[in-house]
Amino acid sequence: MKILGPTRFERLNEAAGLVFLFAGLFFTLSLISYHPQDPSWNSIAGSAHARNLTGIAGSYTADLCLQLLGFGAFAIPVLLWMLAWKWIRSEEIEGATIKVLGAGLLFFSISAGLSIGPAWRPGSGAFSAGGMLGIVLADFLRASLNVTGAALLTFVSLILSLYLISTFSMSIVARWLAVPMNYVVHARVCWDEWREQRRQAALERAQLRAERRAAAEQEARRVAAEQAAIEGDEMRSAQIPIMEPAQQEQMRVEAPAEVAEIPIHALEYEAPEPQEAAAAAVAAAAETFTAPPVPREPRRVREPRRPAPEMAQHPEYRLPSTELLNEVPARNPYDSVELKEIAGRIKAKFEEFNVHGGVVQINPGPVVTTFEFKPEAGIKYTRITTLTEDLCLGLQAESILIERIPGKPTVGIEVPNTRRELISLRQILESDEFKDSHSRLTICLGKDISGRIKVAALESMPHLLIAGSTGAGKSVMLNSMIMSILHKATPEEVRMILVDPKRLEMGLYEGVPHLLTPVITDAKKATNALRNAVLEMERRLKLLAAQGVRNIDQYNKKVRQLLNEPRSLFEDEDELAPEDLRPLPYILIVIDELADLMMVERGNVEEAVTRLAQMARAVGMHLVLATQRPSVDVITGLIKANFPSRISFRVATRVDSRTVLDVMGAEHLLGKGDMLFLPPGSSRLIRVHGAFVTEAEINRVVEFWKGQARPDYDQTFLMPPPSDNDEDVEGAEFEGADDPAYTDAVRVVLEMGKASTSTLQRRLRLGYGRAARILDMMQREGIIGPPDGSKPREVLKRPDWLEEVENQLR
Repeated sequence: MKILGPTRFERLNEAAGLVFLFAGLFFTLSLISYHPQDPSWNSIAGSAHARNLTGIAGSYTADLCLQLLGFGAFAIPVLLWMLAWKWIRSEEIEGATIKVLGAGLLFFSISAGLSIGPAWRPGSGAFSAGGMLGIVLADFLRASLNVTGAALLTFVSLILSLYLISTFSMSIVARWLAVPMNYVVHARVCWDEWREQRRQAALERAQLRAERRAAAEQEARRVAAEQAAIEGDEMRSAQIPIMEPAQQEQMRVEAPAEVAEIPIHALEYEAPEPQEAAAAAVAAAAETFTAPPVPREPRRVREPRRPAPEMAQHPEYRLPSTELLNEVPARNPYDSVELKEIAGRIKAKFEEFNVHGGVVQINPGPVVTTFEFKPEAGIKYTRITTLTEDLCLGLQAESILIERIPGKPTVGIEVPNTRRELISLRQILESDEFKDSHSRLTICLGKDISGRIKVAALESMPHLLIAGSTGAGKSVMLNSMIMSILHKATPEEVRMILVDPKRLEMGLYEGVPHLLTPVITDAKKATNALRNAVLEMERRLKLLAAQGVRNIDQYNKKVRQLLNEPRSLFEDEDELAPEDLRPLPYILIVIDELADLMMVERGNVEEAVTRLAQMARAVGMHLVLATQRPSVDVITGLIKANFPSRISFRVATRVDSRTVLDVMGAEHLLGKGDMLFLPPGSSRLIRVHGAFVTEAEINRVVEFWKGQARPDYDQTFLMPPPSDNDEDVEGAEFEGADDPAYTDAVRVVLEMGKASTSTLQRRLRLGYGRAARILDMMQREGIIGPPDGSKPREVLKRPDWLEEVENQLR
């Protein structure tokens, strides 16, 4: 049946395809315009003029086809058009004999099926619905199988004929059914999670009520004891108001207040409701004294159900629970008397240097307390900032930061607390700020100076530069960042490349399925990984350009639409599985010590980092660089210009602070997670106290992920990338051409007239990576064209080109 297939000459194939196309159109017009009074083979007398749209030839053709096949004749133009499609595209007809048998079976099933039932003669009775062929077959089938058996046989024959002439496969049905089944499984998982959340919320409410009762009883006893002391001391009879958050926003400061009347604004603390047993004692003390609230754990509100994010989670992956982390430690209560004493000492110290004013508000925080100082008219802001060291001396504090407060006529004086609160990572992960973030690259920063939880999305940064001296909390910050992503994203959504030249920090994550490569400890391999990441970025940019989208989210959304949309039964398998049509994961590259890489390969590292920082945001590739030596030879001008988001922990000198943040101040930080964060698109620094995570917590989360999947490493990222000079290119081409399957792959591509990885995988039983490398080699040799989105690549050589080359070599 090779006569049905196209030849090796494309122009001849296109001409033959046009003939088949017009033949199908001729049959269609003649059949739909058939008239029984037109001249025909079995018409003796009639009109000499044919009413058929295609004239006398059309009337004879239509009469012959309809008399013989009935309505089954309408399958003839359909088959001709399918044949024309193959010839115009010069596609080989696989299994031509089977398709011819299927076409014959199609005529048999249509004609017989239309003739089995009651006699029906359309066209004014000029022909039978199933034609003469249908009448003969129907009589035979009714005599052998009766009407029911005959109808069943013709129906099965119709389905079988469509199966033979098309590329339909049962595996496609399985893929179609997989999508709704995944929704059913996901709905069941969501239902179970919702029931578990309701049960946990009920337990938490019961525990919270018990804690409130105990706290109220303790408060009543403490108030009664303090009331007795207050009655004997007139100095303590002054009322100390505690300012609530809602009242603080409405406050308008008119003049400095006395120390005893300074309001204290504690953001994270709420006064418990007193019980009836202690109501009398509290009412008696309320006239002269308002007690500071007792700290308690904030109620964890169950997260409301939100729409699913754009990238759906794999049904086999489960995100780790925060139960794997340590319990959140209790908060330290503040001492209002001590805070007011410090406020008085601040005022007295300023007055020693003729800086008059007063503290108008106190804002306790987890690590530092902010005293809002309002200077009198005529006092310059610079006079206050120059007294930083004198304040440290007067308050006996390790370090003090002074900055103005936006939107207020006050200056914030940040004094370290005597008892520092431990901010755990679990507390940040369970917060609404982290849960409500739809970004898969959401990282936990910690709490600001007022106790507000701070998280950030790497997508909006889009890259992050971290600096800090030894022991300042830089490594803990990196661990918190990686743990945040492990709690937020699956390996299908985010892949990571971890570079640890110090060989101390990142080894804990070895074996996590999120890793794209093993943890890199060698500087040479790290350089190769960065340069190969640039190649991956360029590949992704081409994919986005081919699909006409601007970022990775739009690309993944379009890919999922293409993969989920229904396909025709007559489409080829190559069109059902286009090349490289798969969602792209985010890639996060974390480098723990940039200075070591710059010492080994400064040029390559700086070039790769700069190119990634400039162009990789749209394709979902993000960088996190950390160093403990923030000098200008490590954080160069090119690197610094492309990293608008930066974090500085405590550094040694003002010069280092200016190198990282462009301003001074990082040298006055406290260390142990105390940082200054420069958000993207802003020039105002935010002081944040980082979250703490232990090595045991990291091990538990890592083991959780290891129990679900093994890492799928891409070792090609560790290999040296191809060089740009001619010798390296020739060597790389020679290496690819030595592939034993290369010649067979070229022959398949020339015979098929198209090139795609799925074709080579199916015909030669190759893996995806090997097939892709062979196609890249063919493109370099000029055999095929570049990728064109989801379409197969264009073949640039003639079908007999390989034979000519082989004959010349002989």
